[in-house]
Amino acid sequence: MVSMRDRVKQLVPTQVTTRVKESLVDYGVRTSDRRPLPDFLIIGTKRGGTTSLWNYLIQHPLVPRLFPAWNTKSAHYFEEHWGRGEAWYRSHFPTERQRDALAKRHGGPVRVGEAAPLYMFHPLAAQRVAALMPTVKLIVLLRDPVERAYSHWKERRTHGIEPLDFAAALAAEPERTAGERERLIAEPESFSEPYDWYTYRARGRYLEHLEPWLERFDRQQILFLPSEDLYRDSRATYRRTLDFLGLPAYDLPNFKVYNDRRSAPLEPTVRAELTDYYRPYNDALRQRLGLDLDWADRAA
Repeated sequence: MVSMRDRVKQLVPTQVTTRVKESLVDYGVRTSDRRPLPDFLIIGTKRGGTTSLWNYLIQHPLVPRLFPAWNTKSAHYFEEHWGRGEAWYRSHFPTERQRDALAKRHGGPVRVGEAAPLYMFHPLAAQRVAALMPTVKLIVLLRDPVERAYSHWKERRTHGIEPLDFAAALAAEPERTAGERERLIAEPESFSEPYDWYTYRARGRYLEHLEPWLERFDRQQILFLPSEDLYRDSRATYRRTLDFLGLPAYDLPNFKVYNDRRSAPLEPTVRAELTDYYRPYNDALRQRLGLDLDWADRAA
């Protein structure tokens, strides 16, 4: 039987940790006027390598992590936490003084950012970002939408959120997500888990979700990266990203793949159906962006 004293001992570390976290969050908000907005955003796509690219970038000495340290790669401000306000968002980034110290130490420009793959897909994110940060640089990873959808399902399955097999989940998607996009627009401070969790097919219609960004930002502000390039040659894609952000070259010892999920191959009939479904959307995307995407060739 656990004594009362032992119970108190077990609770104290948790209570201390909670108080420390609350103090750090409060400090970040109180000093938000000294915390510049980010220089870049990785806005998508989900299951397209955003976590890997983010972790490569924060290994560069001139790309600081978010504040406080437990924040992994995003504040999720422009989709989930919009109601918290700009001061709360700024609280996640380093102060001007910290930026200056980092620049002096390493002799180069500091670039601060975050990675939130739901930003590209959220119906209000583009206009929110454009209003607050019209000069921000945007990085977009685009993965073969068939592979992306299957990987998305595997992630939900692994987390215990998805009880259905992949084919059944695709069939259930319209009913599960019906009206969610419209609700996000009608209720600007709301958040939709079904819209994030179960949009396996919808998220792969990339151009549909990129148009609001293309309408609001100059093409020179946007870097499009095929996810397959990141997988095939991480070093070259990393260097290309550094050039886009105006950062000096910096080599990494290795390029670990983050959040990789091995599994059985996608069932051929489901792959064929999705490949046919996405073909016109992929063709429109290639034409609009002028990208040489080899998804159809690889699928064949």
